[in-house]
Formats: sequence, structure tokens, C-alpha cells
Amino acid sequence: MYIVAIGWLYVVLMMSITETNAVAGVATFLFYGLAPVAIVMYIMGTPGRRRRRKAREAGEAAAAKTAESESKAGQ
Repeated sequence: MYIVAIGWLYVVLMMSITETNAVAGVATFLFYGLAPVAIVMYIMGTPGRRRRRKAREAGEAAAAKTAESESKAGQ
């Protein structure tokens, strides 16, 4: 996934270098390269973020359950 994004940014960078002035080059890079890649990478990363959040919540729930059972056993 990252290699495609890097390749796309390289192509857009080369396109922006050939623009007639610096403002057009920066605008080309931002609006034709960086913004679309950022949006696509965010969307593509959503399932991974969801998995990590569920795993973290499951770990916290297991830790809370363990702590609760240990406190009951100590009484």
C-alpha cells in the first residue's frame, strides 16, 4: 500500500516541478498529490485502527477482570 503512495507522490512531484511558476507547482503537489494520498491512506487504514482499538479494549477488559478477581481472592 505504501509503495503505491510513494510512487504516486513521486510522479506528482515530477509534474509539479515542470509547472511554470512556484505557486502552480506547490498547488499541483498539494491538491493533485498530497491531499488525495492522505485521504486514501486514511480510508485504507480504518480497518487496522478498528482492529487495534478492539484489541486494546479487550486487553483492558481482561486486565480489569483479572484485577477484580485478584482483589476478591485477597479478601
